[in-house]
Amino acid sequence: MARVLLGIILAVLLVPAALLIWLRFGHVPVAVADSPLPQEAWITALPLKARIGRELIKTPPFQADETTFVAGAQTYRDQCAACHGYHGKPSSFGAHMYPSAPALWEKHRTGDVIGVSDDPPAETYWKIANGIRLSGMPGFKKVLTDTEIWQVSLLLANADKPLPSAAVTILRGDPPMAPLPPPAVPPAARKVEKASHEAKPDGD
Repeated sequence: MARVLLGIILAVLLVPAALLIWLRFGHVPVAVADSPLPQEAWITALPLKARIGRELIKTPPFQADETTFVAGAQTYRDQCAACHGYHGKPSSFGAHMYPSAPALWEKHRTGDVIGVSDDPPAETYWKIANGIRLSGMPGFKKVLTDTEIWQVSLLLANADKPLPSAAVTILRGDPPMAPLPPPAVPPAARKVEKASHEAKPDGD
């Protein structure tokens, strides 16, 4: 019995010590290009799905219509496109994050799903509002309004369907057209205008 107790005590002491030594001197994957830990994706996905399932708001407060899509596109362009890409133009660095930021306007390798269009809007809402720890995905609940988060969530849920042209134009990220310069006034016209101003009596 004494040997069993001694073995338990040694295990309790040695396992944490070995873990600390490995963290200090081992090759722990901390860089983006490092290989993941065994079952890392499963370990992190399991509690995330459980948390979302407990806190899911299942019904959006408004309909997915053109007004919603256009407003969501504007918010997406300003807040999300840098990491998740524009419509028809992937992010320059999103794929090099760990985990990589999903390209929300590209088809999956199999099937016709685009981005997270196969996720319920409420799940996307939770992820936008709360963020995901250690993934680079920030929480936006203190950056965007509740309405803005829902607008983006409904937009992304419909990414595999035809969208209003106004929303697609915004999502492409094209720079706005510069205003046209005022028409040039011919020199002769400028002289006539100047002469007319000089000929006016005082007080006019």
